[in-house]
Amino acid sequence: MYRLYTKVVALSLGVFLAVIYVICVIFDLLWPVYEMRRVWPLLLPGFTWLTPSSFLLGLAESFVWGLLAGIIFVPIYNYFVGRFAEMVT
Repeated sequence: MYRLYTKVVALSLGVFLAVIYVICVIFDLLWPVYEMRRVWPLLLPGFTWLTPSSFLLGLAESFVWGLLAGIIFVPIYNYFVGRFAEMVT
């Protein structure tokens, strides 16, 4: 089994969540019936619907959440890969 690189996974997840955030905001603007307006402030502290500065704040926070997920996930994954690699192969 291969070990993961923290920087690669963290940046990938950060960009992934930032793209998903932009898609969700566009979705909210196109179909307001299915809006997530009430959820955004719970997920992204400081976010208010929808000013340019708030949009950028949400984008940055989404990216940071992805970074944090990668930084936490990769060491855990690598630990278990190292511990159980003999069992899998």
